[in-house]
Amino acid sequence: MSKQFDVVVIGGGPGGYIAAIRAAQLGFNTACIDEWKNDKGGPALGGTCTNVGCIPSKALLQSSEHFEHAGHGFADHGISMNDLKIDIAKMIGRKDAVVKQNNDGVQYLFKKNKVTFFHGRGSFAAAKDGAYEIKVAGAAEETITAKHVIVATGSNARQLPGAPFDEVNILSNDGALRIPAVPKKLGVIGSGVIGLEMGSVWRRLGAEVTILEALPAFLGAADESVAKEAAKVFKKQGLNIELGVKISAVENGKDSVTVKYTDAKGAEQSLVVDKLIVSIGRTANTIGLNPEAVGLKLDERGAVIVDDECKTNLPSVWAIGDVVRGPMLAHKAEEEGVAVAERIAGQHGHVNFNTIPWVIYTSPEIAWVGRTEQQLKADGVAYKAGQFPFLANGRARALGDTTGFVKFLADAKTDEILGVHIIGPMASELISEAVVAMEFKASAEDIARICHAHPSLSEATKEAALAVDKRTLNF
Repeated sequence: MSKQFDVVVIGGGPGGYIAAIRAAQLGFNTACIDEWKNDKGGPALGGTCTNVGCIPSKALLQSSEHFEHAGHGFADHGISMNDLKIDIAKMIGRKDAVVKQNNDGVQYLFKKNKVTFFHGRGSFAAAKDGAYEIKVAGAAEETITAKHVIVATGSNARQLPGAPFDEVNILSNDGALRIPAVPKKLGVIGSGVIGLEMGSVWRRLGAEVTILEALPAFLGAADESVAKEAAKVFKKQGLNIELGVKISAVENGKDSVTVKYTDAKGAEQSLVVDKLIVSIGRTANTIGLNPEAVGLKLDERGAVIVDDECKTNLPSVWAIGDVVRGPMLAHKAEEEGVAVAERIAGQHGHVNFNTIPWVIYTSPEIAWVGRTEQQLKADGVAYKAGQFPFLANGRARALGDTTGFVKFLADAKTDEILGVHIIGPMASELISEAVVAMEFKASAEDIARICHAHPSLSEATKEAALAVDKRTLNF
């Protein structure tokens, strides 16, 4: 007889493990199935985010930023460095240790909250008597039964046609985190979050980095003023970014990769690199889920179709995170996971897609929430804009990083905050104030009247809010 649960979550990434923990906290007998393995074959909970995404990339970004500061920034502080070098193996080892700490942390939370964990691949087997049979293909195959199923299987890196990942020369985000030595020349296809972050890591460590982007505009999802500032700063740092290119062929050689493409002017070009990172987006992961067994509907992209509450076409089957519509962001998956667990319990789970923050952890960091200025113009929304540079912020001067600015967009009549866009130091942390403000329908004046610590980078948000009404305290 199969083991029976109230809730079974398929996938142990940030959406899945959070959903499982919250369901258990709400009193449900809960299980989570995840197949990710560490280098010893054991479980590695946390999904793409913990294993080959958010966490390891931030570890490498931190290491590479320390290296760049030591080589270029310490002298301004009167600190001399001689014979500067980096041990790549040790840097990768530290990254792996950080990943393991997070893996172990999720397992601890499962034990603490009494979530039953199954290590293996979960798939639908059948729908029977108002419940679902889920097959677990692990060290030993078994079948469990659930009243409610939450699909949280995440996403996979999209491959460039004709250039499959070998994780040696042609790399996904996974291989990009495990390059054993600094390549002399590194190519990156795609100037999104992964491309910019991984390009930044290896550029700081000494690689000559060229980023090829098919779109004619840089960072099209960001506010135009932020994108322009970012392009200027990255070019100054040494990132070579080519826009409007069309890849015609990728040739994977023994020790190099050749990318043939047409540039924005229509000229044929050829780029030879030691390693090539392909970061052209991700696709919903429903491989092996066997949705046909129960009639679970997928869209033309292979994503699970859900409504606004993450309900699928099947009763008591839900789906969250990268495997459904919406931005592929770990924190979006987490919010959906909590909301679904609470909806199963009859509560009113809440996810506001308008206040989900976006962050790119380059240097300078880039973060935003809400609508961009170009979106407001396109929608015909009357708005006011206010902007304040970090150059005029005392804390930024003391840090030695005055790049960028904070930009506020507010409704012209009501002054309600419609969007906040930041490029500069600690933008990833500063954006949270804007998220809170927008959740509570705050006005720009509300932020302007809140006391901010001095000196702090957050004073720039206050000044940008003041600038919405053409006021400032620092000029």
